[in-house]
Amino acid sequence: MTAPTAATVGLTVTHRRYVPYSHAHYAGNLVDGAYSLAAFGDVATEMCIRTDGDEGLFASYSDVQFKAPVRAGDVIEIEARLVRAGTRSRELEFEVRVVGRGTPERGESAAEILDPPVVATTARGVVVVPAPAAPAS
Repeated sequence: MTAPTAATVGLTVTHRRYVPYSHAHYAGNLVDGAYSLAAFGDVATEMCIRTDGDEGLFASYSDVQFKAPVRAGDVIEIEARLVRAGTRSRELEFEVRVVGRGTPERGESAAEILDPPVVATTARGVVVVPAPAAPAS
């Protein structure tokens, strides 16, 4: 078992995932913005486990920006970066990048890697973790 690391500003956690067609919500196979927010919750959970040995709890989001569409069939990369560490709070910057996308005009299952990736969603968020355990006496 790996022990938690210190909550060091600059620490990043990155996930990648395929966006399934079952999550398409709008015309053009668009996925709703809540999909990115849920992905932010997943990377924040891993961040808290890594820094504090606890899943933590989300307290707030701020400055959520939807900059480009996320579509079913995309491959996305979700990153959380620790920007502030208080006693129990952790402030994180988030980014969803589309790194791969289907190209149906080339064929039914054709796809490509995007270089550079497309930044789709950004946000800041605050998570809280339990107070550190008191030392045993």
